[in-house]
Amino acid sequence: MARPGNKIIQAKLVLLGDMGTGKTSLVLRFIKGQFYDHQEPTIGAAFFTQILSLTEATVKFDIWDTAGQERYHSLAPMYYRGAAAAIVVYDISSMDTFIRAKKWVQELQRQGNQNLVMALVGNKSDLRSHREVEAEEAEQFAQESGMFHKETSAKTAQNINDLFYDIAKRLARINPPRSSGITLNHETQDKRKRFCCLG
Repeated sequence: MARPGNKIIQAKLVLLGDMGTGKTSLVLRFIKGQFYDHQEPTIGAAFFTQILSLTEATVKFDIWDTAGQERYHSLAPMYYRGAAAAIVVYDISSMDTFIRAKKWVQELQRQGNQNLVMALVGNKSDLRSHREVEAEEAEQFAQESGMFHKETSAKTAQNINDLFYDIAKRLARINPPRSSGITLNHETQDKRKRFCCLG
């Protein structure tokens, strides 16, 4: 529920990462509190919405969960273009998915949204005994890339809510309250009056 007098931020959030890293499971755990051992692969992209109420803002997430299969890669820019936030997911038990995640980060950086809030997420932290990607290595890469890092488990729900709340808080920080439109209109009109009579 939106708090009275609270600013509302509509934010497009995109999830990117290799097939099988658990992107859909992350979203379903966050939105519905559900987890399925056998989640069907996403075709193209799936769309979800969720509202988070913080002290400083109400954030309405429009979540695009993109398919991880290589054949859908060319569609990705359609989903991350204009995004306010991105979650790049890898599987801590697969170094290949981490290498792929780095490529996604580079692609997001190239598309040039300076204010993009990015999270690097090592999912499947319940598979610690099969770990191939050390948390320190991922943490270092995230810091160098101007993003934050979290390890999560869609299966146990570890850090799932924290992840989305962290993103919402960062979005609230870079979206200061706007002045009312009326004031802005007056300023524009005043400027026009001043300029009309010069020369």
